[in-house]
Amino acid sequence: MAACITRMLLYPRAWPNPEAYKIVFSLWSKLRRQDSTDLARVEKVIIHPQYNPNTYQNDIALLQLDKLPFSTKCIHDNPAIAPACLPWSEYQFKPGDNCVISGWGRQADDRKSLNLRWANVEVIGNCSGIYGSRYFDGMECAGSLDGSVDTCQGDSGGPLVCKDASGVAYAWGIVSWRDKCGVAGHPGIYTKVAHYYEWVRSHTGESSISKYNV
Repeated sequence: MAACITRMLLYPRAWPNPEAYKIVFSLWSKLRRQDSTDLARVEKVIIHPQYNPNTYQNDIALLQLDKLPFSTKCIHDNPAIAPACLPWSEYQFKPGDNCVISGWGRQADDRKSLNLRWANVEVIGNCSGIYGSRYFDGMECAGSLDGSVDTCQGDSGGPLVCKDASGVAYAWGIVSWRDKCGVAGHPGIYTKVAHYYEWVRSHTGESSISKYNV
C-alpha cells in the first residue's frame, strides 16, 4: 500500500468491492467535465470493522487508489487538486471555528444540484443534548443552529474542511447523518476524523502521516 498511501480517501458507508468505484477529481459541474477533471480507480476498500449501519457509529472507510500504468502515482499532477491533511488531535478545532462544507446534495427547495456547492459553517461540538442516545463518540456537529446553512441528501460522504491559524487545511469531518435538512435546532452530524487517527494510521503507516501530513 505504500506507493499510493497519501492518496487514500476517507469515505463512509463504502461497499467492499473496489470495482464499484471511480473517483473523480476537480469536477464542478455534472453537465460537463472541466479541463482539470481527472479520474482514478480504486484498488482497495477498507471499511471500519465496527461500522454500524443502524446507528452510524464508526461511519468511515478508506479508499486506496490504484496506481497509474507504469507509474508509482495514483493521479496525474494537477494544480487544481490539493489534499486536506489528516487531523491528529480531537482538540485541533473547537466549537465556533469556521469550516467549509461542499457537495452535490439537494437544495432548500428540494432541487437536485447540478453544480458543486459549498458554504461556511461553524463547528458546534457535542450535540448529545440535541440528539440524545443517538450521538456517539466519534461524531461531530456542525452547521448553524438556525438551520440557514446545512448539508442534505446527496451530500453524504462529503468533507468538512477546517483551516488552522497557519492556513493548513484538515479533513475535520465527513458528512454522516441528520434528522432534517435546514431545520433550526437540527445541525448536521459528521464523522469526527481525528477520533479515528490511530485507525487510519494503522492502515496507512506511520511514515505517511506527520503533524502536517507533509
